[in-house]
Amino acid sequence: MSDPVAAKDEDDPLLLDRQVCFPLYAATNLLNRLYGPVLAELDLTYPQYLVMLVLWEHETQTVGALGARLYLDSGTLSPLLKRMEATGLVERRRDPADERRVLVGITAQGRALRASAEHVPETIGGGYAPDGIEELRESVRGLVAILAQRDGRASPLLPRTRR
Repeated sequence: MSDPVAAKDEDDPLLLDRQVCFPLYAATNLLNRLYGPVLAELDLTYPQYLVMLVLWEHETQTVGALGARLYLDSGTLSPLLKRMEATGLVERRRDPADERRVLVGITAQGRALRASAEHVPETIGGGYAPDGIEELRESVRGLVAILAQRDGRASPLLPRTRR
């Protein structure tokens, strides 16, 4: 009797090396391990860092807009924002124009943290920028847009055109 697991048909759609999801999963795990110690110095988790990146771009966002931008549901985002508010990085308040919406704004402390975080991308890259990194980023952005569409979400990460 042959062992089906031992069969190595290169056309087998279930080979690990044929999956798109696996290298993305592995890259995500490795990036999280690299970011962890660097962000710990800033007293941020990776999801908190992502929230701060958005707020450094646009100082006030609705919870819904943050969730859409970061692909996080409110059940994940709300406790995250609550912890960030407790540490003084953000403030939450009802939108005076629409009481159903919650606005998240960056505080002075959160704004000041930006200067301390400017080294993070360079630290992660270790000064090494592999050839094709922009193309890779745009390819992954395209994949995210496709997956978001299949998931029924509008994608804030549509591929950008080069200028």
